Amino acid sequence: MSIDTDSAFQRHHVQSSAFNNNAEPAGSTAGKVYLIGAGPGDPELMTVKGLRYLRSADVVLYDRLINPDLLQEARSDASLIYVGKGPGCHSMPQEQINTILVGHARQGLIVARLKGGDPFVFGRGGEEALALTEAQIPFEIVPGITSAIAVPAYAGIPVTHRDYTTSFTVVTGHKGRSASPAVNWRALASLGGTLIVLMGVKALPDVTRHLIEGGLDPATPAAVIQEGTTPQQRMVTAAVADIAERAAEAQLESPALTIIGSVVSVAEALAWYNSSNRAQGPNL
Repeated sequence: MSIDTDSAFQRHHVQSSAFNNNAEPAGSTAGKVYLIGAGPGDPELMTVKGLRYLRSADVVLYDRLINPDLLQEARSDASLIYVGKGPGCHSMPQEQINTILVGHARQGLIVARLKGGDPFVFGRGGEEALALTEAQIPFEIVPGITSAIAVPAYAGIPVTHRDYTTSFTVVTGHKGRSASPAVNWRALASLGGTLIVLMGVKALPDVTRHLIEGGLDPATPAAVIQEGTTPQQRMVTAAVADIAERAAEAQLESPALTIIGSVVSVAEALAWYNSSNRAQGPNL
């Protein structure tokens, strides 16, 4: 892709206050909403089906973590609406996003809801699909490649390997600077396999403390990967007892994920994504 990302963000940004979830123009025909996974960062990891629906949409609602290059694939007359959420900063409440989706569809428009990764993996796609169901709006789910698998792969870390582990677990890691209380960290410590912690870089000291207190070997290999699958990808590795300190020293920030388990030990041998192959690939 050879795309001007600045112009993508400047085109057709619209406000959402005009759309009422309960208002339906007389004689209107409901449009359709596509909940599309945009993949983990590399724009060429988006699916062919997702790209086709994006290119056909009248309205595109997009998140913070989608690659802005993808917005250039929208129609020149499409309305682009930013509804992203950052750490501790939500540009728009989820209920308002639901209202916008319903409101545009009731105007008879085709709506692409573009989400980083996969819409049903910590993407609130389930909440939006339920809202559309309640409003009797037709919708379709377009799965995307989740960062939980793709980012480790770009770092040379297979989440499963029969010589190391045959299972992996994915959890969301944070509630502010604390480990998510909804996660049973003690149980995860004894579960075995590969543990992938999304959205938990600020809470990493608390996460690793809970895991070690739960019985996880402090020497277990771990890695933190920032902006995975993009040219800006960075990674640090260390034992789980030291990984939070190493990540802080490297000033790794969101978006980042942590992967914990013996498979991390092969990262150096399998490192393939480097300066020689981070150039943009062929145009879609």
